[in-house]
Formats: sequence, C-alpha cells, structure tokens
Amino acid sequence: MPPLLAWNAVADLTFISSGEVADEEALDAYSRAVIGVAERLTPSVANLRISRRVRGDRVVAGGGSGVVVTPDGFMLTSAHVVAASDGTVRASFVDGSEVEAKVVGTDPLSDLAVLRAENGGLAAADLGDAEALRVGQLVVAIGNPNGFAGSVTAGVVSALGRSLPVRARAAGRIVENVIQTDAALNPGNSGGALADGRGCVIGINTAVAGVGLGLAVPINATTRKIIGALMSEGRFRRSYLGIAGGSRPLPPRLARELGRVECVEVVDVVEGSPAAKAGLRAEDLIVDLNGEPVEGVDDLQRMMAGELIGMKVTMSTVRNGRLQSVELVPVELAV
Repeated sequence: MPPLLAWNAVADLTFISSGEVADEEALDAYSRAVIGVAERLTPSVANLRISRRVRGDRVVAGGGSGVVVTPDGFMLTSAHVVAASDGTVRASFVDGSEVEAKVVGTDPLSDLAVLRAENGGLAAADLGDAEALRVGQLVVAIGNPNGFAGSVTAGVVSALGRSLPVRARAAGRIVENVIQTDAALNPGNSGGALADGRGCVIGINTAVAGVGLGLAVPINATTRKIIGALMSEGRFRRSYLGIAGGSRPLPPRLARELGRVECVEVVDVVEGSPAAKAGLRAEDLIVDLNGEPVEGVDDLQRMMAGELIGMKVTMSTVRNGRLQSVELVPVELAV
C-alpha cells in the first residue's frame, strides 16, 4: 500500500507541473503576440503636439496621437485632436526624432484627419480591415496617453457595431460600426492606433467612453474612401437631403410585399432643403433610394456620397399605406 501512495503522489506532482507549464506557454504566446505588435507598430505612432499662434506667440492648444500610413509622410489622426490647430502640428517618435506636419484635411463627421510630414522616410503602418474582426479578438492600442509616448495596452474587441454621434456646426451624423474595446485608453490616446494581432491598424482610437470602455473608428471600405479623399482633396464631400429620420418597422403588409422588415421614418424636413422641394413630409417612410433598400439610418448615410451631389435620384416612400416615388436632387452638405 505505501508504494501505491507514493506513486500517486508522484503522479499528482507530474500533473500539476504540466498544468503550470501549459499556463506559462499560454502566457508566453499572449506576450509574444503583444510584443510583436508593439515592436512592429510603435515606430509608426507619433506623439502630436497641437499649437496655434495667439497675439504673435505660439501656445500649446492640446495633444494626441497619430499614425504614419505612408512612407512619404501621410499620417492619420482624429479630427477632434487637430481641431484647435492653425494647420501646423509637431510630431515626435519613440526614437527621439521630431517632424513638423501640416493638416491636409479633416472630416469631423467621421472624426478622421490626415496630416502630412514635411520629410519622408517614416516607418509606415499597414492598414487592415475591421470588417474581419470578431468579438473577443486580441487588439493592441498604441498611443501617447497623458503625454507618455509609445504606451502600449492590450485587450479584446468587447463589442462591434457600436454607434458614435458626432457634430460639425449644424450638421450631425452617426459614425457606424465603431469598435468597442477594453484595451485601456486615456486622454492622449485619441488618434492613435488600434491594431490586430498581426500588427495591422484596424481602428483609430477616438473616445474614452468609461472605465474599461474605449471606442475606435474602424478602418473599412467606407473610411478608406474618406481617407483617400482627405489625402487627395483635403475634404470628403457628402450629399444632403435635409431630413431627420429614424429606423422603424415596416407595416406587416408592406414588409411581406418588399421582403424586409425595416425602413426609415422621416421625423422632420428642413425648410428649403432638397427633401422639402420634393414634397417629403414627416411620417413618410423611406424604403429605397435609386433601387437600393433603405432599412436603417446608416444605409441612408452610406448612400449619401459625393457622387450624388447635383444628380437626380429616385426615392421610394410610403405615405398613408401607399407606395410612391419621388425625385430629389441632393446638394453638398456644408460642414
């Protein structure tokens, strides 16, 4: 009997040791992933110092982070980071180098801005695709919270498909498909990189929504179009109809006829706007635009691209239970 007890003790010790080794290996794998992203991406993330000239003197007006996205000096940041700038930003990197950058273009309605450094030769990050993200996936945030350059935090994608309301003067919009993460973000992280496990930038950190709750504007087909326009034209043009609306279910009969359940209800029509000139009214239901289904406000926002400015479009609406078509000519949204 004693020999058997001794054998069991050895077996137990062996099992515990294996478990500890497995935990260490898992921890090392996680650490290696975060270290790999940090080493790859940190040289591309800048600490931005925002200043402006006041009565002949240049004064500090804020700070944040930026991400180099091309070797010739284009950088991405948040529009609200450079909002107080007079067009010139100082960007410093973890290797001690510092460059002056000009604000090329801003789009407050997506909270994205593009800067251009005066000299090239910068380490550029790779842009990924946020559409491929999954809840629970590892993400790494790199920025300059509270002025601490090159800070790295890690966490997971805690939710997808969040919405972020933004405003620019009288114009308001909802930034769709915002990424929510529990990677720690603090003031100064705005404009910095949110990266996946491969080190590709899949979001630009934009807001601290609470303890353990950060938000990032996704890098996807829509934002790539905005970034491209900011680089080439300095602005992103949007069409404007002049309505305020909200998503709502279709009446059952129309839902069966159209094969879908959601639409956009017109809540208000701006006087003198394209929608007002076309005869749209509050309580009208919008079901499609140029033959494309409109099932939510985000659908309508996505369709309001600059290409429609000045062009005649056809909108299908429901009024008093009857389907009808109206023609509108969108104008450019002024921000």
